[in-house]
Amino acid sequence: MNVGQILSQKGNDIIALERGCTVMEVAKLLGERRIGAIPITDGNKICGIMSERDVVRGIAIRGGGVLADDVSTLMTKAVVTCSKDDTIYELMKMMTERRIRHVPVVDDGKLVGMMSIGDVVKHRMEQAAAENEALKDYIAQG
Repeated sequence: MNVGQILSQKGNDIIALERGCTVMEVAKLLGERRIGAIPITDGNKICGIMSERDVVRGIAIRGGGVLADDVSTLMTKAVVTCSKDDTIYELMKMMTERRIRHVPVVDDGKLVGMMSIGDVVKHRMEQAAAENEALKDYIAQG
């Protein structure tokens, strides 16, 4: 299965904020939507990503005043992305090796979705359950 197939099942809703927003706006949206990361865009193009970890690190290092700062002061600017054609295994490998939990999905330079570690785990659990049932059926027929 590939990223595009998973996106078609979970939906392509994109929660993003535009460049120029504050760290507080990011923190509020993360909390309200109960998500772990938000792509920061400049039009349709990704220019960064901001995670809960980034917010917490910023507060720990610079204090609560960082919440009024522009998001660009804390966001990750070298965003790791994937495509709809990437396999779930390629995505898992990327997330594991780079120690990231959220990966924007980009198609022709445009943000088209977001994959989280939760999406990957959910898919793998469903796949394992289906394989388990298939094995039980195979054994029962034998």
